[in-house]
Amino acid sequence: MPLRPPSGNSASDTAAIGREQARQRVIEAAVDLLTRGGRDAVTTRAVAETAGLQPPAIYRLFGDKDGLLDAVAEHGFAAFLAAKRVDPDPRDPVEDLRAGWDVAVEFGLANPALYTLMHSEPTRATSAAFKAGMEILMSRVRRLAVSGWLRVDEELAAQIIHATARGAVLTWLSLPENRRDPALLTTLRESMIAAVTNQRPSVQDAGPAGAARALRASLPEQTTLSSAEQHLLREWLGRLAAEG
Repeated sequence: MPLRPPSGNSASDTAAIGREQARQRVIEAAVDLLTRGGRDAVTTRAVAETAGLQPPAIYRLFGDKDGLLDAVAEHGFAAFLAAKRVDPDPRDPVEDLRAGWDVAVEFGLANPALYTLMHSEPTRATSAAFKAGMEILMSRVRRLAVSGWLRVDEELAAQIIHATARGAVLTWLSLPENRRDPALLTTLRESMIAAVTNQRPSVQDAGPAGAARALRASLPEQTTLSSAEQHLLREWLGRLAAEG
């Protein structure tokens, strides 16, 4: 009996692989031009020439220049995500927060043009890699809350941490080199730490607010209560936490 050819369309698969390789070449070319010459250097003609393609290929692969810039920003978020060092069970969650903030700032300072592009459009917050990075940040915040270190609501804490890191990078990059004082970065980081954490775990304090935050943060990890009971308890704990 003759053997049947393997299922699937090998020609289509090959075309898809070729398209993805071309797409990656274009993104890498755009990143190179962005790094060397800034955003104005990223023209469709220059990118196509650097990637060894004809300009119409840019439009076939990305739709338009904005689509290309969105892809470059996504590439940046993915590179940042790969640079993150994640400890699922740090001995000191506050020190872990410091280290994570430093990694974010160091990435921005090492990749100024790319970082500026990544954060130039609010819509880029929908990036899959950006969301994954924020999930890592939220896990750090959650550990602070569970251990009683968190001073403010989890969502607000994440916003403060993200905003101070982003502001630190963009402010540093806006300054002339002779005015870039490393004390600026240290002061902003420690201000962030003071804003979102207590000097000691608040669950050791007499007040109920810190304990309420810690208990509310650990609710998803228990199964004793029903969903309705958890919802009601979370509402009560939210009121107690807001009083602290």
